Amino acid sequence: MENGMKTETPSAPAFESKNEYKLRTFQSSLNLLAHILIGIVVGSCLFFAYRNGLPLGNMAIHIVLCVLGYHLLMAESILSLSPYNGWSSHLRIVDKRRAHWILQILGSGLAIAGSIIMSRHKVTNWDSLHGKFALVALVFTTVSLVNGLASLYAYEIQKLVPLPGRLSKVTHICFGIVAFGASTISLCYGFQNNAFRNFFGQANTETLIGLSAGFTAIILINPCITFVARLIALCCM
Repeated sequence: MENGMKTETPSAPAFESKNEYKLRTFQSSLNLLAHILIGIVVGSCLFFAYRNGLPLGNMAIHIVLCVLGYHLLMAESILSLSPYNGWSSHLRIVDKRRAHWILQILGSGLAIAGSIIMSRHKVTNWDSLHGKFALVALVFTTVSLVNGLASLYAYEIQKLVPLPGRLSKVTHICFGIVAFGASTISLCYGFQNNAFRNFFGQANTETLIGLSAGFTAIILINPCITFVARLIALCCM
């Protein structure tokens, strides 16, 4: 009540329609759900890795580094650019991009280190489906990291090489989608490991697979839409 008049604070911008408000609420809810699912899956993997205490063996170190790298830091790196992401929605676009790069570099570093440790530990590498998809994730993560730097300096590179300025950004999104998708598939095959399945039980293992697929689908929705839109724009140039 102000000067005898009742004032109301609008719950949504005046220009936003009812359908847009519902869509924004739904997308924000999906984003929150993704964070919850990430926490459950990553927490379960870390619990399994530390089940025998310290010091950690090579397998446990591999799990810790790859899960934190791919499914915590890199997942948050992708989500940081979403306009509906809780912790980054208020950031300026330049700060969102800065957060994206920091998280991607840290996540890629951990994931690559975890893969190298496991490859040095095993006599035969990349022979199982878990290993094959891990190799795909490793290759595309490395390429995406290098390509991301090219995307970051796209304007400067365009001065030297006459390529479309948006090309590096489109390929960076594509490589990132493949890398993250392959990492989740590899994770799900890793859940089928006898030690993991015996520790958590078959029902809980299948639940973790479903939760992993769920947060991966939510995380990759916006990048896929952005990729298609930018690819169409690039082809129409």
